[in-house]
Amino acid sequence: MLTHNQIWGAIESLAATHGMSASALARRSGLDPTTFNKSKRESVNGRPRWPSTESIAKILEATHTPLDQFLGFVGAIAPYRKATVPLIGLAQAGAGGFFDDAGFPVGGAWDEIDAPELAGTQSYALEISGDSMLPVYREGDIIIVNPESPVRRGDRVVVKTTAGEILAKELKRQTGKTIELRSLNPEHEDRVLAMENVAWVARILWTSQ
Repeated sequence: MLTHNQIWGAIESLAATHGMSASALARRSGLDPTTFNKSKRESVNGRPRWPSTESIAKILEATHTPLDQFLGFVGAIAPYRKATVPLIGLAQAGAGGFFDDAGFPVGGAWDEIDAPELAGTQSYALEISGDSMLPVYREGDIIIVNPESPVRRGDRVVVKTTAGEILAKELKRQTGKTIELRSLNPEHEDRVLAMENVAWVARILWTSQ
């Protein structure tokens, strides 16, 4: 059963992962800056209050956060913890020697970066370059990727082809023979790849913007 403290804590954790206070998150989402203040978490008679579903929907949209990632914050033991994960530029990732056959980072050429601990021990970070993923991801954004997380339709994913191409897109559909990918930038075409040409698919869990 969800508690009031879990939901309010998840909002604070979401804000913290993006380097903001709860008030700044509310402002960025088009809400009144006091929406998530502690004074708003109880009614005048002292009874706990829930945040509105509209306010939660707006902060998820403003931070490009999937609902299941937000629910991960709800279940977190601590509001926000950090871990160190490997980091490399997205443009470099297509070169050989950085990943094993399952999409896990290998080799000693990786840098490191602090990231949310809930990203998982097998996660790694990629730094976005260029404008091919606008408006969702901008140059300099960091995405945390986990090859172990289940991938479902609608998830944002990183795909590496057997030819060494690295793609960051939305999973539109996957069958035993093909994978359909929706481009994040409407100016770029969607892609359909034969699974025999896909080396691995990894889910994007978190973004620092």
